[in-house]
Amino acid sequence: MARTENVFVCQSCGSVQPKWSGRCDACGSWNTLVEEAGSAPLGTAASAPKRSGRRGKLDLVELGGDAPDPPRLSTGIDEFDRVCGGGLVPASAVLVGGDPGIGKSTLLLQAIARLASGGAKAVYVSGEESVGQVRRRARRLGLADAPVALAAETALVSVLDGLKAEKPDIVVIDSIQTMWTDQLAAAPGTVAQVRACAQELTRFAKKTGAAVILVGHVTKDGQIAGPRVVEHMVDAVLYFEGERSHQFRILRAVKNRFGPADEIGVFEMADAGLREVANPSALFLDGRGDPASGAAVFAGMEGTRPVLTEIQALVAASPLGTPRRTVVGWDSGRLSMVLAVLEARCGLGFGGKDVYLNVAGGLRIGEPAADLAVAAAIISSALDAPLPADMVVFGEISLSGDIRPVGRSEARMKEAAKLGFSKAIAPPPVGEGEPPIRIDSVKSVMELVGRIEALSAS
Repeated sequence: MARTENVFVCQSCGSVQPKWSGRCDACGSWNTLVEEAGSAPLGTAASAPKRSGRRGKLDLVELGGDAPDPPRLSTGIDEFDRVCGGGLVPASAVLVGGDPGIGKSTLLLQAIARLASGGAKAVYVSGEESVGQVRRRARRLGLADAPVALAAETALVSVLDGLKAEKPDIVVIDSIQTMWTDQLAAAPGTVAQVRACAQELTRFAKKTGAAVILVGHVTKDGQIAGPRVVEHMVDAVLYFEGERSHQFRILRAVKNRFGPADEIGVFEMADAGLREVANPSALFLDGRGDPASGAAVFAGMEGTRPVLTEIQALVAASPLGTPRRTVVGWDSGRLSMVLAVLEARCGLGFGGKDVYLNVAGGLRIGEPAADLAVAAAIISSALDAPLPADMVVFGEISLSGDIRPVGRSEARMKEAAKLGFSKAIAPPPVGEGEPPIRIDSVKSVMELVGRIEALSAS
């Protein structure tokens, strides 16, 4: 019988190494290698699959055949259903991640209680809290009367046996890192345990038709902890984001096999739980005062939804030898690129100045269309020239200093017009027809500087 040798698995990325070292060669993380029992070598009797005498037949169908849309389980929470693509799909597995205390358990308890009240058979399995803790949260949220079956268990075998007997329509596992199976010698929360438990729960969803929601912890970098293969197993991956200092939270889809990715849902944290926000643009722009230098309203797109938010910049003289570049809510590398373009193409110097950039409200922006709004806010702060309060800005900046058009411009301008904005600094419109608001088109960052200087002069 072949001898099974132990291996060392990185708890951050899941890479396998034959010996221990202080630093993972794959991801560079320190002190993340944990010893686990390795599988038997391929070709041995322990690992070789047994072949039956009957050979399987591959059923091939045409690509152009009719395929009906999958049915949906609507939770009644419009923002949650929007991110899922219209509701939860039976026989699907959804992974929800977020920072500790951000409100994952609260959101899912509210969603599963809505489904149970609508007639669905719902089960909530908590591996982190006792039954009494979950009951107290439900009572605080006003959900104590919802017919949700509750259990506190971490053994995967017991969980699966109970679910097979209960035959639910929707299951919440909070969290996948607490589940463990006795088939592995590894401790709960390790890569091997998370992978094995997620695979079994996903298989349960596919076989029984139940919608399974897995709650996942996140690392300090904001990624869901555990091996990346877990994200490949499930049908949808949702991130619950937000700053503790702000009252609202954002549910973002980064993978969805049944709907659009990069869709967001906005919630506000209140005393009675999470309350959905139907108009996030009004929330992000709430509290804006008189026009001040360094503030620009960006008309962005989050999935299929246009969202307006304020970008704030401050350029100040630096007392340090190396000026600071502090960014909140945007990519710091993208900020360095915009500053380099402004220095090289416009002659603006930032060598001895600190630059601070903040996306108001805690929203994280990733699309390149925010380049022009960031540049406008930086120029406005550097020249001490406030932008008009009824103006939005959007556009992509190239390294040559040219302004390039972005997609969904009409939807951005319609959202701006709905909130009372009357003009925009943007690339020249590509489509035909009268835009909803007046466009002050710019073709380069030099023109942008000239427009902001003209605004300050007037």
